[in-house]
Order: sequence, then structure tokens, then C-alpha cells
Amino acid sequence: MSTEILVRPAPGQHSRWSAEEARIRRDLSLAYRLAAKLKFTDHIYTHFSARVPGEEEHFLINPYGLLFEEITPENLTKIDVDGHIIDDPTGLGINQAGYVIHSAIHRARPDLKVILHTHTRDGAAVSAQRDGLLPLSQHALSFYSRITYHDYEGVALDLDEQQRLVRDLGESDVMILRNHGLLAAGKNIAQAFRHLHVLERACNIQIAALAGGRDNILPAPRQAIEKVREQSARFSDGNDPVTQKHWDALVRWLEADDRH
Repeated sequence: MSTEILVRPAPGQHSRWSAEEARIRRDLSLAYRLAAKLKFTDHIYTHFSARVPGEEEHFLINPYGLLFEEITPENLTKIDVDGHIIDDPTGLGINQAGYVIHSAIHRARPDLKVILHTHTRDGAAVSAQRDGLLPLSQHALSFYSRITYHDYEGVALDLDEQQRLVRDLGESDVMILRNHGLLAAGKNIAQAFRHLHVLERACNIQIAALAGGRDNILPAPRQAIEKVREQSARFSDGNDPVTQKHWDALVRWLEADDRH
């Protein structure tokens, strides 16, 4: 957890939102609120980001100090990959660790438009297990063959860690940060959130299964692991109907609560 706030204003760069930016702000704020509803939060200390359409060097992230349920399209902070704040409506600045992690990936992986990072109990617990994510559930098999790992180096405040984060992520879109938490990314918010939702569930199942003792667990057979790897590849472009249905159902669930 960082108590340091990164504030490097870039004066005069505030501009009216395009329709595309308004849409991504809306969807990113929904992702924050869904994470709060699903209890994927760690008070004010984790962060989701999304690249601003048409502004490839700029991304949106949460102001440092607001709870996830407090995030709205209007109060998101816009920064560039060099750490300059473009628009800071709350005046709170951003979490330095959020800048280090998200800017590194946004800079190195232009194909990943959205990056979600959590410190949930079960996600952090799996990150602290020697073997990482195990092939114990259908949820886990969705990621088992492509998940990557980054060793813990302390709170992510140092810019020189960025090159190792990017190296360890490689060509993947899901990573376990050892002794830390989870990271899921995608080509759009629907894809990234589906990755995160399923990965969090895989970690829930793993911790529950291991509670019965390591000798009692039954890993999936290798043939099934390979089959699910091939089946999961059909969702790689982020625009498949299942990914959109998954997101739409979550948004309806959230909006139903708003009406009551």
C-alpha cells in the first residue's frame, strides 16, 4: 500500500469528452462499482485503468482516496504514460503504485486497453502459494495454460520495476503478482472484467479445495487442460457474444440494485 500521491499537473490540457471517452468513462466507473458489489476491493488501495480512445498516451484511473463505490464517470483522473496529470477533478492525485503498474503495461501493450488489479483475500492467498494457480476447476483451466507470474519486489513505487512487470506479463493478459494480488487485462472492459471475475472465482475455489488438505485435491487431467485451453482461445478477441453477455448481465445486476 502506498501513502504517496503522484501529482504532476499538465496545465491547459483539460478538454471536453468525445463520445468514445464518455463511453469508456461510463464503463470503467461501472467496473469499479461492480468490483465494490462483488467485494473485490481493498479499501482505497487498488486500481483499474482504461486507455482513452483516440488518445493512446492517456488513460483513466481512480483518484487516490475514493472508495470503488464512489467512482463516477466525472471523477476519474486522466493521466499520461509519463505520469503527467491531464485532468484531476477531485484534486486527490493518484496512487504512485497505480501509475507504475498501469503505465508500464499501457505503454508496452497497446493491444490491452483495460487493466484491472485487485488485492482480494483469496487472490492474494493464491499469489502466496508456491505452485500458484492450480488446475482444480473449470474456472482455473480458462487461464492455467497462459497465466504469468511476477515476483514481489515491495510496494510498486519504483519505475525500474516496470521493465520486469512487462517482461513477466509477456504476451498474456492475466498475471498473478506474487505475495500481492491479481492482474487481469483486456481489449475492452467487458473482456477484462470477465477475466477478473472468472480468475477471482478460480482463486475462491482453490482456497476452499485446499482447506480439505493437499492430499485430497484432484487436479484436472492433462488432456482436459489442453482441451479447455483450445476452447478458451475463441474468446481472445474480446468481442465474442459470451463476453458481452457476461458484462451485460453484471451491469443489469448492478442497475437493479440502483432502482431499489
